[in-house]
This record gives sequence, C-alpha cells and structure tokens, in this order.
Amino acid sequence: MGRSAPRGKGREGSGRGAEGGRYGCLQDVTRGARGDLYADEPAHVGGTDRGLSPYGLLSASLGACTSMTIRMYARRKKWPLTHVRVDVSHDKVHAADCADCEKGAKIDRFRREITLEGDLDAEQQARLLEIADKCPVHRTLERGVRVDTTLVQPTSAGE
Repeated sequence: MGRSAPRGKGREGSGRGAEGGRYGCLQDVTRGARGDLYADEPAHVGGTDRGLSPYGLLSASLGACTSMTIRMYARRKKWPLTHVRVDVSHDKVHAADCADCEKGAKIDRFRREITLEGDLDAEQQARLLEIADKCPVHRTLERGVRVDTTLVQPTSAGE
C-alpha cells in the first residue's frame, strides 16, 4: 500500500481509504504517512470484522466531534465538566413523515446519548446540549452533503 499523502495535501478533512488486503473488505484509512485506523465490514457480509464499519466510523466521527465541541466550550467558560462521553448509533428508519420521500423510503438516523460528569447545574447542562448541535460534523450531516467523484489514473504502483 502506498503511504504518500492523500490528495488534498494533508489539509483538515482529507484522508484515504485503501484496500488492506485482497480478500474481504478491510481498508487501511490514512491521513498522510500515518495508517493507524482500519475500516471493515462484518464477516456475515464478506468482511473480516477487523475494523469499524463505514457507518461505525461516521458515528465515531460524530461522537468525537461532539465531545470535543462540548469540552472546548466548557473549558472556555471554566465550567466544572470533569468528563464527557458521547455514544452514537446509526440506523435506517422508514421515512413515514417525509413528504418528499418515495413510498417505503428509508432515511438515516443517528442517535446521540451524551453523558456529562461534573458539578454542573441544570442550566449549564442544557447549554452544553445546545452546544453539542454546533459540532461541525453534526452541522455537515444535518445540511446534507455533495460528493464529487473523479477517476484518477495511478502514476506508479501503490499511489
């Protein structure tokens, strides 16, 4: 596998997923020269179950961003937040209340459960829950995204 920097020259938000083997679905996820994260699919769908699923990675990204956003705000306010944990799950649900969806369509839903530890009053806790929705990943997911795809010809082996 090539370890050169992903296209985008290492800027924030860039990364690369490349096959980690010829069998299954294992992917080596890199940013620059570091390759310390793996994505995979469960064995029952043809993967080797050696890493987070793509939706698991997305859920983890939302959880990490939410936790960091809450922590930075609490630190700036000098609030007594001693620990924050964000558990995120993803599922597809029937779009019964979606006027623009096809009949039987499903939409993606992420559920966040946020645990705040420390001597915080009810007002501070409520404010931190509001701040959770300001996390950049949350905002990106709510707005929707556009994905532009380009076929790139390899310049040498592993690139």
